Amino acid sequence: MTEFSEVLANVLQVGLPLALMLVGLFGLIVPIFPGGVIIWIGTLLYGLAAGFTTWGWVFFAIITLLMVACSLVDNVLMGKEALRSGASWWSLFWAATAGVLGTLFFPPFGGLIGAPIGLAVSEWYRHRDFNKALKTTRGLAVGWGWSFLARFGIGVVMIVVWGLWVWSNAAA
Repeated sequence: MTEFSEVLANVLQVGLPLALMLVGLFGLIVPIFPGGVIIWIGTLLYGLAAGFTTWGWVFFAIITLLMVACSLVDNVLMGKEALRSGASWWSLFWAATAGVLGTLFFPPFGGLIGAPIGLAVSEWYRHRDFNKALKTTRGLAVGWGWSFLARFGIGVVMIVVWGLWVWSNAAA
């Protein structure tokens, strides 16, 4: 193999998955965007390109568990804070529906606007009290902030674990 082809192979094997993972990491800003899954796909591509050794499977299993946690933490923290602020389960359903529709029709940030509006309207209809609706919407926003920090942190850990995988392959 020539030196150029070796560099090109390294770029394709490591650089492309890393670029995909960075897109996933910064995509975690948007609650509906599956950034953790995108990071996971990047690690899968690396594993397919580099080959799965015993340690590769261990690293990939850890990354898979982190991806599942990243996917669940969003709903748990946002819902928990909204419920703590007095929202009903029914209102959370409408918030999630409005968030998904907002993302579909006004990507990528329509969900960030749709979910709080859906929750506020549902809670206003439920209580006929703007202040109560605003309180639960504020709780959803606080939950979104905590979930963003958690998802972003998990995404960083996924990339670090992948980096250890790449380093272990290079050292072997």
